[in-house]
Amino acid sequence: MKKILSCFLIFYLLFGVFFVFAPKTLSDELSDITRQIQDLTSALNDSIKATQPLESQLTNLQNQVLGIKTRLTIIENDIENKEKSINEGYKNLEKQEKILNQTIRDFYIKSYYNTPFLVFLSSSSVSDITQILAYQKAATDQDKAIITNIALSINDLETKKKNLEKEKKQLAMLKADLDLQSEKLDQVVKGAKSYQASLSSQIAQLSQRQQEILGQRLSALGIPRSAGTGAPACVDDRGKDPGFGPRFAFFTYGVPNRTGLNQYGANGRANAAQNAEQILLAYYTNYELKKDYDTAITINVEGYGGYNIEDYVKRIYEMPNSFHPEALKAQAIAARSYALSYTNNGANSICTTEKCQVFKPDPKGGAWEQAVNDTRGWVMIQGGSPIKAWYSSTHGGYILATSELPGWSETSWTKHATDTTTGNAGSFSDLNGSAYDRDSPWFYCDWGSRTQYNKTAWLKEEEIADIVNIILLARADSSTKEKLYQTDKPHPYGGEIWNEDRVKSELQSRNITPYGRISSVSIGADFGSGRTTSINLSGDAGTVTFQGAEFKDWFNLRAPANIQIVGPLYNVERN
Repeated sequence: MKKILSCFLIFYLLFGVFFVFAPKTLSDELSDITRQIQDLTSALNDSIKATQPLESQLTNLQNQVLGIKTRLTIIENDIENKEKSINEGYKNLEKQEKILNQTIRDFYIKSYYNTPFLVFLSSSSVSDITQILAYQKAATDQDKAIITNIALSINDLETKKKNLEKEKKQLAMLKADLDLQSEKLDQVVKGAKSYQASLSSQIAQLSQRQQEILGQRLSALGIPRSAGTGAPACVDDRGKDPGFGPRFAFFTYGVPNRTGLNQYGANGRANAAQNAEQILLAYYTNYELKKDYDTAITINVEGYGGYNIEDYVKRIYEMPNSFHPEALKAQAIAARSYALSYTNNGANSICTTEKCQVFKPDPKGGAWEQAVNDTRGWVMIQGGSPIKAWYSSTHGGYILATSELPGWSETSWTKHATDTTTGNAGSFSDLNGSAYDRDSPWFYCDWGSRTQYNKTAWLKEEEIADIVNIILLARADSSTKEKLYQTDKPHPYGGEIWNEDRVKSELQSRNITPYGRISSVSIGADFGSGRTTSINLSGDAGTVTFQGAEFKDWFNLRAPANIQIVGPLYNVERN
């Protein structure tokens, strides 16, 4: 034991200065982690009990586990370093053992032989006696101090060693507990994903025939892609009374295919002092603007023969002459690039409608022809070839990459961006106030109408309830979905359509309470991507939430007349 005490003492005296402890002790840190694991366990139990685990909550729990594991790893390394230092100290103390033993031996010898009486007998004078006694006392006190310090240091180091062993045991228990909770969490995550997959499979997916019907209904609205079209704009019904209330209407931002140049957005940017090149940079990416592209290429137009590329562009009717000259220039460059890409530099022909570009045999003239002349030979290229520079009249405050559009392939020159004066949006009011295309007549519309209700798209509370009921029924039994088309028109394939009362009866037979009316509707939107993500509806049967796209699809199948939600971002108005 003396050897151990001696070694601990010398180690403490020689190396103790190198022990540096943070203001927050390791025990406190471990206690904090213990509390966190307890909280995590409680959260996990709550999540397991939840009827619909939310993946965002699970992700948060996983992040907590990772954080705790990181802290435990740091503590584990700290304990390992301490243990190495103590073991090294033992080795060093072995070298100092002789010093300690000699000190103890000398102390006892001095205590026995250096008595005042022996000093008196061996001294020749009082002065010698005084000096010898003083020296002996100092030597003895030094030996006592060394031995005392060693004893205190050994006691302190033994205490630290015991605490270290305790911390190691606590750490081992925490790691085992954390592993257990991590395993539970993994099971919860897997269970949640399995639940969500199961839920997704239960949600009735639209059949191919239903998708075709949606396409047909959307086409029937005659939504113009071009700002230069003579087609009537949609109507904002907020100031029109349908003759009933309360009432709801669903308003869409922009028109479909919101990729490439936003024509009304380009005009808004031009009015904000942006030039044509700046406008193009706002709507396309990864391209080079070549200003001396071959102007001798012939474009073959279906039904009209061939035109020189510059003469062809002068006959494009896509943007009003009243638009700002810089917007017209940007459009001319986009139209020229599109035509060259579409035809592979004239190798193929191009159509004359909005499916390609609106072409007329007579030059448009005016400000448009001037814009074409001012940008002669200007083409957006990538890798030496013109890009297919899509565009449409109104994007509704957003620019989408082609990869974000259903059925489109990814392209490297299209981009996702928020098309506002600030470059972002956090609410519908932000879009309404700062979108560059907010002056477009197609910017914020409720599409469709009913003559008997003042040619508006307003719907009654019970009509919204019916749409909610068919979604609930389709979820509960996907075999019913072919009977859930709009009730004011014949079945598109000659089958049976269940009306509002039949749908309610079918829900009740499946122990589901149907809605009789909807009193409030709220929208959840991702203003970064420009999409409605959820819709929350409350009524006499409680509250229900659907995904934004799911509600939109079923709404468009069931809503009366030609009333439609036409885009990914929509809002609800109530009067």
